[in-house]
Amino acid sequence: MPTRDQVMQALRAVIDPELRRDIVELEMVRSIETHANGVIDVTVSLTTPGCPIRSHFQTGVAQAVRELEGVSGVNVSFDVLSDDEKAALGRKLGRGALPEGALAQVRNVICVGSGKGGVGKSSVTANLAAALAADGKQVGVLDADVWGYSQPRMLGLGSERPRVNANRKLLPLIAAEGISVMSIGFFVEQDAAVVWRGPMLHKALQQFLEDVEWGELDYLLIDLPPGTGDVSMTLAQLLPQAKFVIVTTPQPVAQKVARRSAEMASKLKLEIAGVIENMSGFVTPAGERFQLFGEGGGQLLAEELEVPLLAKVPLTMALREQSDAGIPVVFSDPDDPAAQALAHGARGLIALSPIELPVMQAPAPAAAPKPAGMSLPMA
Repeated sequence: MPTRDQVMQALRAVIDPELRRDIVELEMVRSIETHANGVIDVTVSLTTPGCPIRSHFQTGVAQAVRELEGVSGVNVSFDVLSDDEKAALGRKLGRGALPEGALAQVRNVICVGSGKGGVGKSSVTANLAAALAADGKQVGVLDADVWGYSQPRMLGLGSERPRVNANRKLLPLIAAEGISVMSIGFFVEQDAAVVWRGPMLHKALQQFLEDVEWGELDYLLIDLPPGTGDVSMTLAQLLPQAKFVIVTTPQPVAQKVARRSAEMASKLKLEIAGVIENMSGFVTPAGERFQLFGEGGGQLLAEELEVPLLAKVPLTMALREQSDAGIPVVFSDPDDPAAQALAHGARGLIALSPIELPVMQAPAPAAAPKPAGMSLPMA
């Protein structure tokens, strides 16, 4: 049987993906017990009971210990660090006490992205949010498409700026059915161009995650900019537990570009939840259907990635008109074919969520954030 020191040494291979250090260095190994039959019990202490990466530690600890000679089985259990232990860990990391984080009550984070622009990613995001809200879920939308922000208009919000509460947190604006919305569009002049470099983008997104009072949400949908640039990498760093939904059109060229977005998600270790094919044929008011952009691209991409095709959303007059009017078609015309398809996609996301939704937690910031609402760079 291995000694306790040998087990501890093996556990150095288990890295906390948010804090970037091993669980031994972080003093997260609460206890190790060995039994004569070769079974070893390991208890790991987490920072929060609903830790979203609990399964990461479960798998990592079991694999690391099982590789030791003489081990026949591994039992992994968990407890939670006390407030004093959290404070000590914060001091060890040079960060002060570890905060619970603005996303402590957010159960699922879904990033909606695409390889290229013009595929209707933002309208898909707005209507997925509407469909989830119509199903009784608490939903938020973060408009991270900094250069092409459109969620304020699509969700019917005007030029009002978010207020700051007594805790110096930004309060999201509230759209129909209680959808919480935050966008850079609330902080710049109407239709102004946002000309920012990577560091400014990183800072703004970090504030939108850490300095916004999102409250309790079942789903936070993040509308990503097209491509695989700074914003996607920043969100992967800040939210390693998020899931990724890829939007494509049926045509092969769009599917191939969307494939690059999937590769980016894979490299950044983001789980791909599924694919949504948008503009999947044009449906006339009389019910005729035309394959304007070809067909099959979404299904092909889903098969390549081995993920579900969540929805095939047709082009309809109502979808376009209601996006411009600021009322998601899911609300205004739930019987429209596009609305039906988007509601089906939302039900797919619900089916992919854990039965008991784990509470998300954003990583602790490297330094105490400045007061919210006062340090966002303005265009």
